[in-house]
Amino acid sequence: MKKTNYTKSKKSFSPETIRRLSLYLRNLRGLKQRGVKIVSSEEITRFLNISSPQFRKDLSYFGEFGKRGVGYEVDKLAQEIEKILGINKEWKIALVGVGGLGSALLKFPGFSKFNEKITVVFDNDAGKINKVKSGIKIQDINEIQQTLSKKNIKIVMICVSPENAQEIADKAIKANARAILNFAPVSLKVPKNVYVANVDMSCELETLIYFLNKSGI
Repeated sequence: MKKTNYTKSKKSFSPETIRRLSLYLRNLRGLKQRGVKIVSSEEITRFLNISSPQFRKDLSYFGEFGKRGVGYEVDKLAQEIEKILGINKEWKIALVGVGGLGSALLKFPGFSKFNEKITVVFDNDAGKINKVKSGIKIQDINEIQQTLSKKNIKIVMICVSPENAQEIADKAIKANARAILNFAPVSLKVPKNVYVANVDMSCELETLIYFLNKSGI
């Protein structure tokens, strides 16, 4: 495989390309667990509703992979995609809000598969502060700027009420956080150098209900 400096690639690609890479990686890991050594683009995309030409196009942004007429080495391609996504090293995450959703995220085992680890947790409930949950001591939300700066944490997950989400985002950004996974049903205003991904379960459900209702079921 041809080595590529992924962080300095000048080719233009959409965020959807990165999302698809994550899906490819998930399938490759499953294939690896089943002992598969070599795989074709058709086998990687078979259950993803993605065409094999799209798969090859996505990979072409980052270098040359696989051998024509042979396929892709599962283990090596998985490693290359991990490098592209930047998950070949550990990323520390801060979680703000330890309600029902926040507590569930603390217990989610999937983060470790992508080298992500929740290392600090914040809440504004006096009854929760200084308690230990899932092995992590809950800190006062007022300590967020100091703690994020000290621990150099760039990723923050926000699981607070809509009226508090922007304030939390502002504090995190002042502490040099540069990526926010926002579970609050509100649009955050952030600088251009901060990346935000919104997870709005209500919108997703409403979309599903619309198509379900439209189908006459």
